[in-house]
Order: sequence, then structure tokens, then C-alpha cells
Amino acid sequence: MTNPNLTDANQLAVARRRVWLIPTGLIGLSLVPMVAGSLRLTELARGAEVTADNERFFTTPLPVVVHIVAATLYLGIGAFQFVPNLRRGAWHRTAGRALVPLGLAAALSGLWMAVFYDLPPSDGELLLFFRLIFGTGMVVAIVLGVVAVRRHDFATHRTWMMRGYAIGLGAGTQAFTHVPWLIAFGTPSAFTRAWLMAAGWLINLAVAEWFIRTRPMVHVS
Repeated sequence: MTNPNLTDANQLAVARRRVWLIPTGLIGLSLVPMVAGSLRLTELARGAEVTADNERFFTTPLPVVVHIVAATLYLGIGAFQFVPNLRRGAWHRTAGRALVPLGLAAALSGLWMAVFYDLPPSDGELLLFFRLIFGTGMVVAIVLGVVAVRRHDFATHRTWMMRGYAIGLGAGTQAFTHVPWLIAFGTPSAFTRAWLMAAGWLINLAVAEWFIRTRPMVHVS
């Protein structure tokens, strides 16, 4: 005979595990830019050999340091905003107050680098255009999210903050858009590289929009 209490307990345990699937996946995806950023900071700290690809970082290191540190914290902390239990308490508000300046710092430093750094030829003008579009979009999304929460419009706040996070997570997805191309065709041209980068941002935004429309955030006790 089945113990209904045991069944309920098992179902509750499964539900609790499921709520951690999304933040765990987001942290896993964030590891790509986090590791790359850590390697860049190590390179700067140890005074690695200056090459054409990294000279701009050694010449003006502050923007890239701000970008890496802010983006790492933004992606890591932001993943836990998707845990329903944490959204009910002080964590969500406290973390949100940190995430806004971190997200803006990551986006604005990225925009600064796109405009003022002497970028390598492999980047190209099309990629510069995409960086400006998505970087600006991230800033706008975060600002609109703040405006919405100040009006106590929490549904709108949620949608804009998710969009901003999706853009910020683009570097993680871009690794997966590049790897198949590199394996199949080798080093992409500047034009192809721009679209592979754009694909990472667009995929994340598409997933965010799907989640917004089909997965209401439910509290699980």
C-alpha cells in the first residue's frame, strides 16, 4: 500500500530540486565569461606579453577590469534571483539593489570599450554596431526595470530585468554559437563572427521572452 505522505514528500522534494535547475543552468552558462574574464585579469596582473590582440587592455586597463568584475558579480548573483523562495524575502530586494549598479557598470564599460578601444580587425564595424545595440538595450532594460519597481509594477519589473540579464549572459551563449562554426568551417570572417555574436544575444532574448510568457514565477515553499 502506497504511503500518501511519503508520496507527497517525494513530490515536494522533486519540486524543490526543480526550482534550482534554472539558476544552476545560468551559473553553468556564466562560467564561460567568468573563466575568460579571470584569465584576462590574471594576464593583466602578471604583465603578460603585449600583443596586437591585448595591447588595448594594457594601455587602458580600467574599463576591462570594471567590465569583468561587474559582469561576473552580475551574472553570479543574478542567477539566484530565479529561485522562488529567495524572491519572497529580503534577499531579492538586497540583491536587486546590488545588481542594478553592477549591470549598468558591465553594460556601460562594454559600450565604452566598443567605442574607444582600438578593436582588432576580426571584430569589424558590424560587430561594433551589434555591441552598441545590445549594450544600449541592456542599459535601457535595467533602467526600465528600476522605473517599474518604483511604481510597484512588479510584472513589468520582472520582464525588463530578465531581458537585461539575458543580454548580459550573451557571452556564455556566444561560446556555443562559435564552437560549431569553428569545428565545421574554421575561423569565421569578421562578418560571420558578428552574426555569431548577435546569435548569442538573440537566442538568450528569445528564451527570456518564452520564459516570461509561459513560466510565471511560482513560490515553492
